Amino acid sequence: MTFFKRHDDRYENALDDVIAQCGGDTRGALMALLAANEYLEAELNHLQTAIETGMVPLRDEKVPPHLIN
Repeated sequence: MTFFKRHDDRYENALDDVIAQCGGDTRGALMALLAANEYLEAELNHLQTAIETGMVPLRDEKVPPHLIN
């Protein structure tokens, strides 16, 4: 399965940065990326739940005055 139609240097540069931050350890870089992805998925799920339960208004809804700082 192909996710990208063309090569994108942003991904190459980002990957190089992660590998460098992990001291050249490719496995460590993959673990860091997987952990970051897991964190972002959890945040997305949290936000989706907040929207579904009305804790976060949709764009078209007005924010109650008591929630505005």
